[in-house]
Amino acid sequence: MIRSSLSLAMLLAATTVSAAGLHGINPDDINRHGDACTDFFDYANGNWRQQNPIPDYMDRWSRRWQSGEVNKEHVRDILTEVSAKTDSPKGSAEQLSGDYYAACMDESRVNQLGIAPAKPWLDEIQAIKTRDDVQHTIGHLHEVGVAVPFVLYSDQDLHDPTQVVAMVAAGGLGLPDRDYYLKTEKRFVEARAEYLEHVAKMFVLAGAKPAEAEAAAKTVFAFEKRLAEASLDNVALRDPKQQDHKMALSGLQALAPAFDWAAYFDAAHVPKIDLNVTQPKFLQQVNTELATTPVDQWRTYLRWHVLRSAADALPEPFAEEKFAFYGKYLSGATEMKPRWKRCAEDTDNQLGEALGRAYVEKYFPPEAKARMQDMVKNILLAMRDTIDELDWMSQPTKAKALEKLATFNPKIGYPDKWKDYAGVRISRDSYWDDLVAASRWNVADDRARIGKPVDRSRWGMTPPTSNAYYNPSLNEIVFPAGILQPPAFDVKAIDAVNYGAIGVVIGHEISHGFDDQGAQFDAQGRLANWWTPEDNKQFQAKGQCVVKQFEGYFIEPGIHHNGKLVLGESIGDLAGAKLAYRAYLKSREGKGPEPTIDGFTPEQQFFIAWGQWRGDETRPETQRTMIQGDPHPIAKYRVNGPLSNLPAFREAFQCKVDAPMVRPQADRCDVW
Repeated sequence: MIRSSLSLAMLLAATTVSAAGLHGINPDDINRHGDACTDFFDYANGNWRQQNPIPDYMDRWSRRWQSGEVNKEHVRDILTEVSAKTDSPKGSAEQLSGDYYAACMDESRVNQLGIAPAKPWLDEIQAIKTRDDVQHTIGHLHEVGVAVPFVLYSDQDLHDPTQVVAMVAAGGLGLPDRDYYLKTEKRFVEARAEYLEHVAKMFVLAGAKPAEAEAAAKTVFAFEKRLAEASLDNVALRDPKQQDHKMALSGLQALAPAFDWAAYFDAAHVPKIDLNVTQPKFLQQVNTELATTPVDQWRTYLRWHVLRSAADALPEPFAEEKFAFYGKYLSGATEMKPRWKRCAEDTDNQLGEALGRAYVEKYFPPEAKARMQDMVKNILLAMRDTIDELDWMSQPTKAKALEKLATFNPKIGYPDKWKDYAGVRISRDSYWDDLVAASRWNVADDRARIGKPVDRSRWGMTPPTSNAYYNPSLNEIVFPAGILQPPAFDVKAIDAVNYGAIGVVIGHEISHGFDDQGAQFDAQGRLANWWTPEDNKQFQAKGQCVVKQFEGYFIEPGIHHNGKLVLGESIGDLAGAKLAYRAYLKSREGKGPEPTIDGFTPEQQFFIAWGQWRGDETRPETQRTMIQGDPHPIAKYRVNGPLSNLPAFREAFQCKVDAPMVRPQADRCDVW
């Protein structure tokens, strides 16, 4: 069936490969019965989704997620190779990552050891007699990354980002966020009942009798609910000003006097300099718990979080029960990931830079980095031109915006300086012990930054990670090698495809520096206003257009997106598509247009590439979880939402002005 949005002349002009031997989008993925101007998400890769149902162990699926899973196969191949060696030098990247993976993969050994490896931790909790004991145990749990009931980590000073300070933040909840404890809608009430059952089952696995386990679960839930009541909601958490509470250690002691902060900082080897408390009200509630909650309830609460945090390193029944709640009930997956995949993920999470160099050498050639660098440069130039041409922004604010843009630092592929993991001890004897050792090293490595100048060479993601990020304090955009794989980025694809896929991601990350959060940070990465009042008023109004648009997107009757929650990511998608398209057209100047391939013009391929990259099929359970707490919209609206605002999309597919994929002029959103 011929697509209504493409002319016969376009179809007759089809070629299969470009003159340079580069390929275009995958035409087999397209739903030929769909219409680009009616539902582009369905059109761009509806056929692929129909032919490729979500695997039982995944909560969403697309070529993008498939690529991420293939990436894990690459990681597995590297780990299988290094774990086959038993003579790697002690402490080398090969020994650490190989032995960690081997210990994780030895399921029979994990099951044989049972809960014994966790016994020293559970015994310490059981031995708690006093409130001082509670504090000491909290400190010990923090050393290995168990974040109860708060967490301490390093980050840049919001007002002097050249320096690293301690952040004291909320933690200690087992449900996804505060609303799961407090809201009265049916889905939240049901989730609370499921959670209580899950916690009780975990206690039974750890040796409790059923009646004791049920009582313990109720204790845990009541404890966490009190913490949730004192927590910021997900929209408030997106506002950096609401988490800006710098104080001296004496201020922290006054805020939560029931906790000996000086002793805690000494034990953590953290200097007693000014720090930031992200949620003072939460910490006051922690103080109340420390002062008034019976010690036996603290024991129950802490025991639960040890079991929850390390269930995957315990015998399979623990991992299966954890999956039953978090993977199956909350996300909709019907079976656990294969053990090799879980072990590859965990090795990357704990020791990612130990295996990252081998990954980069094998899967990220220099020509890929060079082409990516060129794209980043072009999209930054597109953002500069966009700012220059804005008719709603005054010159003083433009000057500040351009100053910020000029300080952007792109990181592509992998770190220039690799972590050496000196001192971490990994063996094949016990997966639990390896997890504790690696976690302890990572926590200590993070804490060692506090009180020192920022190290701009550090990365927040490992090289094999299939993702990207923007850091406002560093004003950097980061693209690990793991995301720079087909279909996001392909050195064998025409520019239209690469700009439409990874190019939009690049533009998305750049625009995070100018979304509702990023726009609050200046060129030096400081939380500081650089807007004139009138410009900021107009910027807020433009953001409100996006809020209103996404408030109208429902996943099922009665459940729609929270426009304020997804505002930043939606500004990013809208600006990302616009910037990448502009940069693509600019990149062709002097070269001439790319060819029509398989009946699709290069302009059409640009947008189809975005639809195919972002076009996830997502389980209903995951959609509900995302709607509640994820700042990213679900895939359908990440595809259709921004494109429906772009005249270039309408022109590329010759859509009528009243087509569903064309927003009326009066409702059209345009932020950057």
